[in-house]
Amino acid sequence: MTKLVATALLGLALTLGSVAPASATPCKDAKGKFVKCAPKPPVKKGPCKDAKGRFIKCK
Repeated sequence: MTKLVATALLGLALTLGSVAPASATPCKDAKGKFVKCAPKPPVKKGPCKDAKGRFIKCK
């Protein structure tokens, strides 16, 4: 019974461990050379407000 649980946990750990590096792909230019990745644009959260907390038109 313990051997079955240990095998299942090991399989789960190997599956989850192999997913993370695959999603972290390095950036490449048109010639296929590795370049520094551009920063992701910030995600806007909700409506825009000014310094006093009043709602304003978002830019």
